[in-house]
Amino acid sequence: MDIDYMFTAVPVRDFPISVDWYTRLLGREADVLAIPDQETMWQVTPTALLYVLVDPARAGYTVVNLAVADLDTAITEIGSRGIEHGPLIAVGPDGATGRKAPYTDPDGNTVCVIEINA
Repeated sequence: MDIDYMFTAVPVRDFPISVDWYTRLLGREADVLAIPDQETMWQVTPTALLYVLVDPARAGYTVVNLAVADLDTAITEIGSRGIEHGPLIAVGPDGATGRKAPYTDPDGNTVCVIEINA
């Protein structure tokens, strides 16, 4: 199976609050407003979109990992926009693979920003 594109959905309860939070997390406005007041998307890589959609029954159960080259820089940037991460987590055996910073959105969904050692 060849995959050309990935869409990652994050279900939320309150659309305006969530859009504000993800706008601050990602540092920019959404790229696509698919359905007004219900679904919006950010192009996070050339072939991947993160989208927020209203789905109260599923809100709070999603985990998304966003890989970055420099976790410390990402944490500083996100923090400057008023969003704080939870405790840093070592990744892999003995933490040798990398580390990640977990963020929790207003609905309880988890977005981890992760740095993987080369």
